[in-house]
Amino acid sequence: MVPPEVSSDLFARARSHMVDSQVRPNRVSDARILDAMRRLPRERFLPPNLATLAYVDDDVPLGNGRVLIEPMIIARMVQLAAATSGERALVVAAGPGYGAALLSACGARVTALEEDPALLGIARSALTATAPEVTIVSGPLGVGWPSGAPYDVILIEGAVASIPPALAQQLQHDGGRLVAVLRGDSGVGQAVLAEPTPVGLRAQPMFDCATPLIPSLLPAPSFVF
Repeated sequence: MVPPEVSSDLFARARSHMVDSQVRPNRVSDARILDAMRRLPRERFLPPNLATLAYVDDDVPLGNGRVLIEPMIIARMVQLAAATSGERALVVAAGPGYGAALLSACGARVTALEEDPALLGIARSALTATAPEVTIVSGPLGVGWPSGAPYDVILIEGAVASIPPALAQQLQHDGGRLVAVLRGDSGVGQAVLAEPTPVGLRAQPMFDCATPLIPSLLPAPSFVF
């Protein structure tokens, strides 16, 4: 067995390497995010048997179709949100809580919404230790968290075929923004920055990514006659 102090040092070096080789070279320049990624023990946001995968340049499967999004992609998504101190933020499909912790490090008042009991268990443990100011709530992802609305920032931590209307309605009309990955039938995903307009959300594509779809936010199958 590797002594705890040795494994801790290995993880710390892996964090530094992740930032310098995966994140900074890929257009992430927000010092708040870079500092948080150097500090946050990403391995704590995974089940113990997956901790050694914390710093790989890829999504880490968590079961039931869910993943811990790869470091570069979640960093760019949080950077797109451009959260400022005191803003209200909702993270939908927060999973084990890593994206919520990054947003909190940017000064936002974060509510992390998750529905999977196993992921909620990891999030409660990891966020209590690393970002105790984050509020963790449980409920259906597509419904959002209306009692905390309106939000300045909504981050959907995963891909969706379309943005759930309930989430759009919970966004602050003046200056609100929503970040998500839209993924159509082609299988190609695009991270988008969506902002409210008088006729609905206007989503601007920002970069391509292959983030998996969130299973519970998939459209209901339709009957074909």
